[in-house]
Amino acid sequence: MKFGFVVNEITTEQTGYTTTRLAMAAINRGHEVWVIGAGDFAYDTDDSICARAKTVPKKKYKFSDTYIADLKGKNAIHERIRVDDLDVLLLRNDPSTDIGQRSWAQSSGIIFGRAAMRHGVIVLNDPNGLVKAMNKMYFQLFPEEVRPRTLITRDREEIKKFAKDEGGNIVLKPLQGSGGTNVFLIRRDDMSNLNQMIDAVSRDGYVIAQEYLPAAAEGDTRLFLMNGLPLRYKHKYAAFRRLRSGDDMRSNIHAGGKLRQAEITDTDLKLAEMVRPKLVQDGMFLVGLDIVGDKLMEINVFSPGGLGSAQKFEKVNFTHAVVEALERKVEYMKYYRRNFDNIEMSTL
Repeated sequence: MKFGFVVNEITTEQTGYTTTRLAMAAINRGHEVWVIGAGDFAYDTDDSICARAKTVPKKKYKFSDTYIADLKGKNAIHERIRVDDLDVLLLRNDPSTDIGQRSWAQSSGIIFGRAAMRHGVIVLNDPNGLVKAMNKMYFQLFPEEVRPRTLITRDREEIKKFAKDEGGNIVLKPLQGSGGTNVFLIRRDDMSNLNQMIDAVSRDGYVIAQEYLPAAAEGDTRLFLMNGLPLRYKHKYAAFRRLRSGDDMRSNIHAGGKLRQAEITDTDLKLAEMVRPKLVQDGMFLVGLDIVGDKLMEINVFSPGGLGSAQKFEKVNFTHAVVEALERKVEYMKYYRRNFDNIEMSTL
């Protein structure tokens, strides 16, 4: 089978990335794997979708650092491939990292992926679903029972009123972004500095003002969903826990958060079940839920990471489960002569 992985830039890929682990697992199972940067696509004059892509020379890789070295180094194989000839194209680029100078790259995988679907390529997550999720407003389309109380605006006075109504304890963050950048916890004693914090967040667009969840002090749990259900392999859930570092409210690893083993509760599974219908409806194959107490803080549909962290604690290689699911989808398409819509195939 032929797999393609779309990333922001090949030069910025790292050994611990989930994308790296998935690509290596696919190679080790005998598949042809190509990596494509967000700027490497082409729509040819014959209406075909092509790309400048890279693959690696070996058929087996034991360590991800060896794989990445080959992918980035002189041993890499460079070819202009027909994306239309791939069985699966995985959109693993993170649009939030291209905000600014490379804003054009945010949607390139979606745009060319949609065109590739015409020729029967399975594109995951479904690009039409990803269009709906280009910023954190997507989260507001899920049941209010799973979400903290939220206000999204650029109006300073509305944010100040929301903070007052919440007793002075709220979280401010940008509508677009990731990794904990420009995320502020506002406490009652910080109200005198609220204007400056609003200015810092609103500089790049709309502001999310959100109810502060006291359970956030204990960190959050990342739980992976695949095909709309909690990803479970060899009786283990693909999940891990992130703890805050010191007084920093952010548990993101980029922000210094610490990793621990997660214990998946009935509450976690209930939250996953509540969001499942929409994720299936939108063709979201692989998703990361960030859970705090009995609420979701975020639903990650663009390049959710951390499968390696889950593997570390659960002693199970979850990439095998993901690649096996991709293989089944390709087989389904062969059986049915590619007569399934991409959005249906995404979570089948």
